[in-house]
Amino acid sequence: MSDTDVAEQPSDMLYSSASRRTFFKRAAATAIAGGALVACSDSDAQKKLAGKADASGGTTAPNPAPLSTAASAEAMDRMHEAGIKAFPAKTEGKGNQLMQPVMDKGVKVYDITAEAVKWETEPGKKVEAWAYNGQVPGPQIRVREGDKVRLVLHNRLTESTAIHFHGLELPNNMDGVPFITQPPVKPGESFTYEFTAPIGNHGSHMYHSHHNAAKQVGLGLLGAFIVEPRRPSASERADIDYVMILNDGMHGYTLNGKGFPATEPIVAKMGQKVRVRFMNEGMMIHPMHLHGMHMTVIAKDGWMQPAPWKCDTLNVAPGERWDVIVDCNNPGTWAFHCHILPHAESDHGMFGMVTALIVA
Repeated sequence: MSDTDVAEQPSDMLYSSASRRTFFKRAAATAIAGGALVACSDSDAQKKLAGKADASGGTTAPNPAPLSTAASAEAMDRMHEAGIKAFPAKTEGKGNQLMQPVMDKGVKVYDITAEAVKWETEPGKKVEAWAYNGQVPGPQIRVREGDKVRLVLHNRLTESTAIHFHGLELPNNMDGVPFITQPPVKPGESFTYEFTAPIGNHGSHMYHSHHNAAKQVGLGLLGAFIVEPRRPSASERADIDYVMILNDGMHGYTLNGKGFPATEPIVAKMGQKVRVRFMNEGMMIHPMHLHGMHMTVIAKDGWMQPAPWKCDTLNVAPGERWDVIVDCNNPGTWAFHCHILPHAESDHGMFGMVTALIVA
């Protein structure tokens, strides 16, 4: 067999020792020739640069002297200060807005449309979001124990979806899990959820997609569903009722769909009581820490605690809801953030899961 035959029949190389020898000889010759060309090329390039080399090692790229310790610290401080001064930064869109129902013969009706939108999480940072009614988180829904509720989901996405009412103890066919309790709601279709808000199942709950959920919830298909009790207990009465939804999906670390400095501060007056409803719609734990004042924990997953207890850092796991009361008795602007520090701060300054409680 000639060398030409070998070249024309590469598959035979796998089985012919003569062909393998020819192949390796050619490969070695090619490597040597290629090395010589590279060496020659490198040598020519080095000669051309010889006259242009600077004291930094022979490159024409600018090589500024390293910053002094003081200058480096000052540069980092400026970045941190700029972020704080920008807070609360204005961005387009606001999520978690209270939705008023349309009444139909005693039934509270909510029309919810799932569709793709552009969402600004931080100043100048617009991302793709899948949103309910154009906002992330979706509209905040509040009903009372015993209310008759009808929620109509309209799917304008490119894939099927559904809504699960997280924490609500509903009839099986209203649980919102495709192929277990209902068919998926396909693009262009609608589905009606109708139920009575269960007596005794009041508290902080959520609604979100349960179909391709890691993607769909991560992109923004989530919202607060709060069932108010007919007779609130004394421990849960508050002047301000604030919902804080945590997420760590496609949009980074966010509080109510925004990252610092575009997060929203909680503003209260001295002596007021603030109820914060933490809801974790993400895939990571987030220990939420309040400076300056403690939190009194009154409820978990909608269920009142048998005895309220105090903390300043509360770990909120995925799917959990915790309700706390803060007695605003210490004036000032107080940092309020996730205490997994890479979720809240870097050498460039604060970001992500950071806000403030302002006591005026």
